[in-house]
Amino acid sequence: MRGNSLFAKLFSVVFAAFMLAPLLVVIGVSFTPEGFLEFPPSGFSLRWYRAILDNPDFIQAAIISLQLGVASATIATVLCVPAALAIGSGRFRGREALQALFLSPLTVPTVVLGIAFLRFLSSAGLNGTFWGLTLCHVIIIVPFVLRLVLASVIGLDPSLPRAATSLGASSWTVFRRITLPAIIPGVVGGWMLAFITSFDELTVTVFIVNPATTTLPVKLFSHITQTTDPLVASVSTVAILFTVALMLIVDRLYGLDRLLIGEGSR
Repeated sequence: MRGNSLFAKLFSVVFAAFMLAPLLVVIGVSFTPEGFLEFPPSGFSLRWYRAILDNPDFIQAAIISLQLGVASATIATVLCVPAALAIGSGRFRGREALQALFLSPLTVPTVVLGIAFLRFLSSAGLNGTFWGLTLCHVIIIVPFVLRLVLASVIGLDPSLPRAATSLGASSWTVFRRITLPAIIPGVVGGWMLAFITSFDELTVTVFIVNPATTTLPVKLFSHITQTTDPLVASVSTVAILFTVALMLIVDRLYGLDRLLIGEGSR
């Protein structure tokens, strides 16, 4: 028993090191004073962080990615909450088909989705527009939101809404005062996962952007194809720190264990 515990601890340490090593290398490279990728760096310099301010295209691309992530994650969450409530607590014909429809983007290769979106948006006159990008990202991230919200809905005690209804509460009051607070871990967790997925999306986005709506991943990809200076590492480090800060804020306000594991599993 003790040996299994030691093996589990060693495996956890090795796995964590394997996952974090690439990130640590990127962060280390971003502080090099040289004009090329170097690890370990020969010195410490903020040269390539100052270079971000000298490249407004990266700042503009980051702003577009943030706006796109917030818009698409919010729209996807608004769509998935009633869908998850219907699928998780309802009993109607076509329930499985509705769930399969929402999860279907996971079964289609992203390259195929990108080509399909390009064809559709071009015919609709939305290719390269912000709202065209938002529509495509919503379709991509809906499965992630639905799965987390649906897990919270399935764990909801059905007697609570019924008791509130029997006491005269309206459907909106039951949802606002009972159902939503009970499923909020899945809602917030789904929104976070959707935002991060949208913010990092490259394969589909590269098909449908134009110079005015270039996102940060597309800008980084384009920069890498032209040069391999450490500017890419500094921009990536800022994105990593932003994600970590977001997770720490959410953990401080609500708790990541409640979002990712579920309140009932604590």
